[in-house]
Amino acid sequence: MTYTRRSRRGLMIAGLGLSALFATGAVAPVATAEATGPGTGQSSVAETAASPGSGPASSALDRQALARTLEAVHEAGMYGVYSSVRDRWASWDGAAGVADVETRRPVKAKTLHRVGSITKTFTAVAILQQVEKGRIDLDAPVARYRPALLPPSLGQKVTVRMLLNHTSGIGDYVLSAFPSLASGSAASLDEHRFRDIPPRELVRLGVKAQPTGAPGERWSYSNTNYVILGLLLETVTGADAETYITENVIRRAGLRDTFFPRGATIPGRHSRAYESFYGFIDPPRDYSVYDMSWASTAGAIVSTTADLDRFYRQLLGGGLLPAAQLEQMRTTVPVTNEQGEVMIHYGLGIYAQDLPCGRFWGHDGAVFGMGTLSLSSPDGNRQISLGHNLMKYQRFDDNGVLQPHPIDFALGEHVLRALCGSGATAAKGAPFVPFPTQQVLVKR
Repeated sequence: MTYTRRSRRGLMIAGLGLSALFATGAVAPVATAEATGPGTGQSSVAETAASPGSGPASSALDRQALARTLEAVHEAGMYGVYSSVRDRWASWDGAAGVADVETRRPVKAKTLHRVGSITKTFTAVAILQQVEKGRIDLDAPVARYRPALLPPSLGQKVTVRMLLNHTSGIGDYVLSAFPSLASGSAASLDEHRFRDIPPRELVRLGVKAQPTGAPGERWSYSNTNYVILGLLLETVTGADAETYITENVIRRAGLRDTFFPRGATIPGRHSRAYESFYGFIDPPRDYSVYDMSWASTAGAIVSTTADLDRFYRQLLGGGLLPAAQLEQMRTTVPVTNEQGEVMIHYGLGIYAQDLPCGRFWGHDGAVFGMGTLSLSSPDGNRQISLGHNLMKYQRFDDNGVLQPHPIDFALGEHVLRALCGSGATAAKGAPFVPFPTQQVLVKR
């Protein structure tokens, strides 16, 4: 989940740092200094054997290297991290670190996890299923389906496609829902831990927020877009959006451990979720018990890394959408940094990330205390999904610039090893760029 830029006075954008965006085709090297932060202590590394009949592709998975690079994430300061890697018939599942910093309970592979904005891919699939049925036109204005949802100046100009690829210009609601975040305080996070926020209220807050541009002008990430899409889905299907997505996307993909949570708890085995908020919350606080209505169809889903691999494999293989709609989904707009350099290519609820060994598709996600990444090769043969339980662990320097943490480098090394194989090496001194869909507004 993300927050949007408001004014330049006293506010700045800072990356959350789930991992590293592999700018210029490389990642920064793993930090060699001793572990920093509170992530040291007992750990657990688990892995599964290759599936029967793995074939020659199984040799591409260096299980020892994957275990070693995942453990390095924990040693760099991450409390707990879990990862699922696939290469055709071969698979590996690992975990390192702790799920609870007080009891030292070790984290386990395939544990339940709040996946944040990866929910957007699920919502986008549901919308594109309606496009295939002829019930939704990607280039039709929102007002065609929900005439009173947006002000006329927006409802007639913002199209469904603009919502899906984040070019609507509609602001994000999160700072309005949790206003203390703008001043570096977690007070509103704690106060509203059990608050239920209806989707229409989230849309109202997003529309009230400062626009990020004119409709269609440029890419600017906003959770409001995907809450609106959930409401459009309800209009054209006559069903609750979360129910529709569950029956027509989650179950159709054959996912057994993926669901929209009911209430504030995660039923089943899961880690705690620790939020540091760049040191404003010290020590990091557990937000694993939290009403996720604030995330709605933009980011509320709970899943496992193994299920995420299966989901993107099904999607990219044509199991959830016809070829025409999948092609639309992979039609992208550029996402640039402040220097104008293209970092990723964002499609309809999915983005393309170029690595030294090729292009990969997927999404990342963040909620308070949990971060997630899922990337797959275009044919779905090579995949990684990973999650971790400490968020916004980086710190600002005296000039207000967010500094990369050894965790970021270690995560980048693990992802590169998983997707590009044992022969891949990180380029020394390569620039580190945080995931652009995980940005937060911080007052300095």
